[in-house]
This record gives sequence, C-alpha cells and structure tokens, in this order.
Amino acid sequence: YGGMGLDFSYNIAVAEELGNIRCGGIPMAIGVQAGMATPALTRFGSHELKKQFLVPTIAGDFVACLGISEAGAGSDVANIKTTAVRKGDEYVINGGKMWITSGTQADWMCLLANTSEGPPHRNKSLICLPMNLPGIHVARKIDKLGMRSSDTAQIFFEDVRVPCKNLIGEEGKGFTYQMLQFQEERLWAVATGLAPLETVIQETIDYTRQREVFGQPVLHNQTVHFRLAELATEVELLRSLLHRAVALYVEGNDVTKFASMAKLKAGRLTREVTDSCLQFWGGMGFTNEVLVSRFYRDFRLMSIGGGTDETMLSIICKCMEILPRK
Repeated sequence: YGGMGLDFSYNIAVAEELGNIRCGGIPMAIGVQAGMATPALTRFGSHELKKQFLVPTIAGDFVACLGISEAGAGSDVANIKTTAVRKGDEYVINGGKMWITSGTQADWMCLLANTSEGPPHRNKSLICLPMNLPGIHVARKIDKLGMRSSDTAQIFFEDVRVPCKNLIGEEGKGFTYQMLQFQEERLWAVATGLAPLETVIQETIDYTRQREVFGQPVLHNQTVHFRLAELATEVELLRSLLHRAVALYVEGNDVTKFASMAKLKAGRLTREVTDSCLQFWGGMGFTNEVLVSRFYRDFRLMSIGGGTDETMLSIICKCMEILPRK
C-alpha cells in the first residue's frame, strides 16, 4: 500500500530522530498519522478500505486523525458515548470527540463509536470516517498550554451517515483493536521524548557553564552538576527500557506491561527534567525565549495524552496481578 514493509523498530528509529525537532507538536502530529490513526486499519481493514484511506495517508496526500477521547471519556475509553447505529447499509453517527490532534485539517478519522448496546468492552467498533461528510462540525481549535504548533479540535457529529463497509475489521472489536493500537502509540511517544531530554540537559549545561552567580559559574555548584548527572542517567535508563520493549514487540510478544512502564516513566521524567533544568536557568527559564520553557510546556502532555500516569499504573498493576482483571 505504498509503505516500506519494515518492522516496528524502524518506526521507533524515526520517532527518536524526530525528537531533534525543537518542539513537541510536529513529532506528535506525525505520530498520529503514522502510529495512532493507522495501525488498526493496517492490521484489520479490508483491501478496499486500505486502498481508499491507507494509500493516500502513507503517501502524505491525506491527513488522518484519531477519534477516541470525549469530554467525559479521556483515558476511560470504555466510557465513550458516541454512537454509530446501523440503518440499512449505513451507520448513523451521533456524538462528539474532544482533544483531537490534527482535527481541524484531517481528511479522515479513525473513529471509535458504540455500535451496539452490549458490554462496554464488546460494543465498540472502529470506522473510517471521511471528514467532509454532512453533519460533521469542527466546533473549535483548542487553545493549549503547549504543543501549539499542532492543531487540536473539538468535533461534533449530527446524523452523520457513513457506509457500513467503512467498518475496520469486525463489529464489536473496536475496543480490542484500540488497545493494541495504544501500545505502538505509547512507545512512539516515549521515543520522541528522548532527544528533547538530552537537548534540554545539554543546553542547561552550556548555559550554566557561562552564567555566573556570586562570582562563579552556576554549573560549578555541586547541587547543579550532580543533579544534571542524575537526570542524564535517568534518560539512559528510559532509553534501555524502550529498546527492550520494542525488541520484544518486534518478536511478537505482548509488551503491555513494558510499554505502560515506559510511558509512565517518560511522563514523569519529562516533567522532572524540564522542571529541574528550567530552575537552573533562573529568570531566563521563565521566558518564552529559551527551549527549556517550550519543552516544559510541550512535554507536560506526556503524563496525560495516550493514557494518564494513573492509567499506566493501573495497567501495570493488572499485568503484575496486583489488581483483579476486569
């Protein structure tokens, strides 16, 4: 379908390199296109759907978005309320989605909706939804704390009709497909955070080496250079966990636990690194003129998007059989 047929480790190599972009929004938007809106279609979609949606998305002619979160259901995917009711050979979609990356410009959405009245983990389906259909309303572009180079939308659906053939895989399997898709999304997010963390630490070293306070460079304070050494060590540990999870995933293993651990650690470490480094920049760190303040804002999302820290902890506990499985 126009792709190179490479395994997932190449996605992670690309994601790590995209981390050298000096903002978080662009790598995130590319990640939605390559690793969030399309994996389920690639795995479970029909040949016709792949020709219609996947081919132009891989070519870069279509922008894709992922329609999961709602105002009342972020990390709690099972609680979404959007419905797709089958009427003849069409689904009629009603509801809305919130915090949709690339939503103001997307050509199609990988939509998760309730297609039956059954149990919440077995009543959902994924649907390829063209975004130019009547009844789709992009309500607003959301004004965000960070990731400001990436558009994020609130979208409503009012009696939107889409052919039933746009169903990805089997009806009722949408929740399962999305959970599989989340693993790649979370690993991608971790990979995009590594280079920014290294960059922030190195730029903080450079700045504190030349910035003098009380007659000596800030870097020459033991509390500063010891802290930077600790943070650099934590980044390398995160990289090792990521690469282990990816290697296991490529071999066909279930990496739910390791992907969740990596996502949890990345969310906390991006906050820890950017906060600690911003402090060492002093007043300059509180301006929008330096990269550390931008990453401080952009990567605050890491602990929220794609599953909150608290959700990751719950998944890890279930994998370790600390908590009962539902």
